[in-house]
Formats: sequence, structure tokens, C-alpha cells
Amino acid sequence: METALEVDVTEAARLLQQPGTILLDVREPHEWEICLVPGSRTIPMGQIPARLEELPRDQPILVLCHHGSRSRRVTLFLRANNYPLATNVAGGIDAWAEILAPDLPRY
Repeated sequence: METALEVDVTEAARLLQQPGTILLDVREPHEWEICLVPGSRTIPMGQIPARLEELPRDQPILVLCHHGSRSRRVTLFLRANNYPLATNVAGGIDAWAEILAPDLPRY
């Protein structure tokens, strides 16, 4: 079964219930200070190439940013570097807050 290139936040939340699934937040540290999905791993987009070894190739990785553009680029980069289970979270943390966690601050 092929892993989707992109999912919406509702599907991402469902997938996170599966053991081993990682939520990778690629926003910048000042953005994490505003809001963060509990349990997510944080690596800024610009550090991904140098920190690939920190990410498992055999586990699903859901990539999240503010609205979905940076995370889509990171997802494509990961896929090109032998991370076939990387998936972009469309709408990013903004959609996550709007749809799933209204208590999260939005910016």
C-alpha cells in the first residue's frame, strides 16, 4: 500500500494514533513558542538535510509547518532521500488549531 503524499489534519490525527508514527514540525523555534502539537518532533526546515540521520526511514513521518508549504517541500525532499513514508499535513498547524485544537493559539 502506497503512503499518501499529503493528508488533511483529521487524517493526520488518526494516523498519529498508530504506534511509531512521528509528527515532524519543521517550523522555526519562535513559531514553536507560539504553539506546538504535543508530542511532535521539532527540526527547522533548514536543518533537515544535516539532521536526516535523526529520522527513521521505516516509520511514518507526518510533516507539519504553519500552512503546509514548507512541510510539502520537506516531504518531497524526504521522499527523494529514501523516506517513502513521509507525508505532508495539508493546512499545517493553522488548520490543526482551527479544526482539531481550538485552544491552540493561531498566528
